[in-house]
Amino acid sequence: MQNANNANIENGRFSNGLSDAQAERLALLSEEMGEAVQAVGKILRHGYASVHPDAPDAGNNRVRLIHELGDVLAANQLIKDAGDLGVGELELAKLDKLRRIGRYLHHQSVSSCWLT
Repeated sequence: MQNANNANIENGRFSNGLSDAQAERLALLSEEMGEAVQAVGKILRHGYASVHPDAPDAGNNRVRLIHELGDVLAANQLIKDAGDLGVGELELAKLDKLRRIGRYLHHQSVSSCWLT
C-alpha cells in the first residue's frame, strides 16, 4: 500500500495523475488568469482609459480587461464542459464567496439575495 507521500509515484516517476487534456486546460486557464491579472495591474497603475503608447489600436485598458476576462471565462467553460470540476460546486463556491465578502467591501454592496 502506498503512503500519502508516494501516492503520485508511478514506476519510480512522479505523476500528477492528469491526462494531457486536463493539463492543457489547466495550463490555458493559468495563462489566461495571468494575463487578466496583468490587465488589472495596468488599470490600477494607469486607469481604465489609458492606452498603451506602442499599441494604440489594441484598445484602452478597459477593452483589454474585457478581452482577458472573456478568455478566462472561455478557459473556465472548457474545464466545466470536460467535467474536470463540477458546475454545481463552482456555483456554490461563487455564492459562498459573495456571502463572505459582503462585510469586507467598503465601496459597494453585495446584493442581499447572495447573503441569505
